[in-house]
Amino acid sequence: MVHRYAKVMRMMPLKFLAGLGAMAAVFVTNPAAYASGQRDEQDAARRAMLDGQVMPFSVIKRRVDAAMGGATYLGSEFNPSSNRYRLKYVKDGKVVWVDADGRTGDIIGWAR
Repeated sequence: MVHRYAKVMRMMPLKFLAGLGAMAAVFVTNPAAYASGQRDEQDAARRAMLDGQVMPFSVIKRRVDAAMGGATYLGSEFNPSSNRYRLKYVKDGKVVWVDADGRTGDIIGWAR
């Protein structure tokens, strides 16, 4: 019995290190994919603004900020197929998503 336990204890660090290596590989490759996707979204929003399809984001954000009454802004997403922005806020400890029409800047929906 003592020998089996000793063998398991020697193998455990190897499995642990292999698991850490696999996790490191995921974390190393994932940020690049995320950054690339985020960059594509920003490029699409900029092209839409330069083509006159949407208002500048700063104008839309100011309008939504005014309606959110002191909530903390966390970030945004742009949907190029619908020319809509989704802005993320935290208010009273709850996350609130606000959808805004990129053409008019009007708020078109809320989600909690």
